[in-house]
Amino acid sequence: MTWMDEFWRLNAVFLVILLSFSFQGAHCELVVSPVVPTLVKAAAGSTVTLAVSFSGAPDPTVTWFKENLPVVTWTIDSSSPPDIAPNYRQVLRMRKDGSLTFVNVTRNYTSNYTMKMTKSGLGTAVTYFTLLVFDNIQNVELHLQPDPVKEGIDDFTLQYVMSQGDVEQQMWFFNAKEIKTDSRYSVEQNSLVVRRPKRSDTGQYTVKLENPFSTVETDMNVTVLYGPDEPILEARPDRPFYLSGDSLSLFCQAEGLPQPTAVWVFGGENLSHDGVLNLTNVQTSQGGNYTCMVLNGQTKEQRQKNMTLNVYERPSGNPVCSVQSVNRNTGLQYHCLWWGGTPLAWLSFPALSNTSSGAGNFNLTVTTSDNLNRKTITCVAVHPVEQNQCNVTASSPVDFLPAVRTTFDLGEGKIVVTIQCVSEASPEAVVSWSKGSEAVISGSTYQISNNTTQLEIRYYNVSSFLLQKYACTCLNPLGSRRREIQLRGPSISDFRLFPNQARTVVTLTWEVPPASVVTGFDIQMKGPNLPSENHNGSQIRGSSNKYRTIQLKPGSARSADVFNLDPDSTYRFRVVPKARITEGKPSEVQILGPGGGLSGPAIAGIAAGIPCSLLFLLLLGGFIYLCVYCNKNKSSRQTRYPVSRAVEKAITAQPDSTPHNLLTGGLKSPPDYNRLHQVLFLVKHMGGRLPLFVDIQ
Repeated sequence: MTWMDEFWRLNAVFLVILLSFSFQGAHCELVVSPVVPTLVKAAAGSTVTLAVSFSGAPDPTVTWFKENLPVVTWTIDSSSPPDIAPNYRQVLRMRKDGSLTFVNVTRNYTSNYTMKMTKSGLGTAVTYFTLLVFDNIQNVELHLQPDPVKEGIDDFTLQYVMSQGDVEQQMWFFNAKEIKTDSRYSVEQNSLVVRRPKRSDTGQYTVKLENPFSTVETDMNVTVLYGPDEPILEARPDRPFYLSGDSLSLFCQAEGLPQPTAVWVFGGENLSHDGVLNLTNVQTSQGGNYTCMVLNGQTKEQRQKNMTLNVYERPSGNPVCSVQSVNRNTGLQYHCLWWGGTPLAWLSFPALSNTSSGAGNFNLTVTTSDNLNRKTITCVAVHPVEQNQCNVTASSPVDFLPAVRTTFDLGEGKIVVTIQCVSEASPEAVVSWSKGSEAVISGSTYQISNNTTQLEIRYYNVSSFLLQKYACTCLNPLGSRRREIQLRGPSISDFRLFPNQARTVVTLTWEVPPASVVTGFDIQMKGPNLPSENHNGSQIRGSSNKYRTIQLKPGSARSADVFNLDPDSTYRFRVVPKARITEGKPSEVQILGPGGGLSGPAIAGIAAGIPCSLLFLLLLGGFIYLCVYCNKNKSSRQTRYPVSRAVEKAITAQPDSTPHNLLTGGLKSPPDYNRLHQVLFLVKHMGGRLPLFVDIQ
């Protein structure tokens, strides 16, 4: 470039300036404009200026407004200082060109500012500014609500707090990926809301806060707790059922955070706490529903699931069959029972029905017919492990013999006679009772047992028992049997005497006819006196020339012992049966003494067994008679000595708990065990030798 070019360039600039001044002077319009951007950002504590320029008039008047409040007024180039509002004098300054300066500005000066410039005759010029004052962002923290976060709740919120600072922009990130507001996330003024949290929302959340003068990031790890999910159950080995004695393991697990604990429960009892239940030698009692309960220990949420364990086992024992009466003895109910086992056995009576059956315990009712009497019916029992069966036969009642027992009720003072009628039958026969032509029902005099087999009769006098003939009828659906009973007064049969070898102790035995009413016995003796005690304990002596009672025995007694007998004396014994205060006919008399070694029947038996002539028999009979006569005379001349022991005397009648023999009715009577007992007792006391005794009528 030459100096000529430079010259012309300067002339052009001068010309433009000259024309510019010429144009302004010609129009004379007041113009004000910002020199800096109208949005001004400043850090707190700094100095910032809202710079303007104006043209069109000298010395205009300038007023600055904060929002609608005038804070500074001044006429440019005036010798007077600017008029600054008192509360703003520490910060605000007015420059010569009308610009407004903030010294050590604070956050409370953030506002909208308006500059109005006026000049008389030229109108008003206006310009606008926005001042934003920012503190540095410091000490930012994130808070979680609620804490902990559980899957399925409505939402959770992350909110930031800081000790100071102004945020111009916030940004949220999840695992370094920016979060935008959508259907699941909502970015709000100072928080992030996550709606319907899921387990996948577990991770790191970061907030980034910015203003023109500082940037801060802070993060938080959020864990969404969940579960337990539905438990997964498994049995190993996996089988549809197990046999008794097998071993297996049950497993239970469920997803969750934290990992849920699993507990196996059976029958209300916790069996395992680690999710594994080992069962060895499993039994049928261990079959059933096993429940796995899973628990999230932190959220307290729990779930459960059931598993059915099938344990099969053969039912115990064998099937049991029975039959009973129904419908008032008009029908038969066949019953088959094979209980236990898993599953229950399936039971049926094919001979009675092809369509009816049941499990474990089966009843089948049929109408009674003659062809069912003594017919064997089979129950077929079907089980997966085994098939089995049982039989039952229904039968009508058979002939029977009633049994009679007599006792004495001390409380009421009554004689109690119990008659028992039992007939073998299937089903068990029901017994009905009658006296004469009238039916017997339970009341004060008559009591029928719950099973109807016993009739109890109560009277004060024995004669009342003898007035009526009683009958019992045993009945079931297949038939009936009837027996009559005629009670008798007190009586004795088969009275016997058994002395010991020394003849100082004697045992008396007797029997009672089957239908006799007996409540006690008087043991009577005639002969030399026996030592005894009266009720005061003093010694007394009885008369020897008449019968006297030496013992009292209850109705159940069938024997009595008499001690301290004189072996050289003769004693006579008899037993008097009694029904309360009524005495029956005394028994036959038994004699014990030196002359009583052989009885008449015994002598006749010996004579019949010796093949001798009639003369020899006569001589032998005379010899025996002479011996007996001499011995009696000798005994009558001997001195009698009292016996030192008292005679046993029973004063209290005891209840008879042993029934009498069965009544005869055309059937064979049972063996006479009393006679066998007497013989054994005799052999014991006589050293194995049979005694000789005399029966006197």
